[in-house]
Amino acid sequence: MNYWLVKSEPFKYSWDQLVKDKKTFWDGVRNYAARNNLRAMKKGDQVFFYHSNEGLAIVGIAEVVKEAYQDPTTEDTNWVVVELKPAKALPTPVTLADIKADPSLAEMQLVRLGRLSVSAVTDAEYMKVLKMGGL
Repeated sequence: MNYWLVKSEPFKYSWDQLVKDKKTFWDGVRNYAARNNLRAMKKGDQVFFYHSNEGLAIVGIAEVVKEAYQDPTTEDTNWVVVELKPAKALPTPVTLADIKADPSLAEMQLVRLGRLSVSAVTDAEYMKVLKMGGL
């Protein structure tokens, strides 16, 4: 299993909306590195759900339920989506400030590649964030 992080502005699509919807396809990614991360996701992979711009925190864990396929919002075959379902909310959101304050997370792509909307998370980073979030 691999671990990932996706970002969403809560006013556009929030964790609460994902929980309400029970499943969604992750569309609108128009960055090649982020697209490559979507292509690499496998069914069952765990995905941190990060609220960007407002909140600046990892608030939940989603699961990949369908692997990459053509983004239905565009005819351009370069772009793909994956389907995600909510798995678990973090009891305590883990803020970007908390992550940046922890030296063991200094190399996390969320910190190093802050503009990337879909990023990889290492096993150690995943376990550390879970602990910080109360799981």
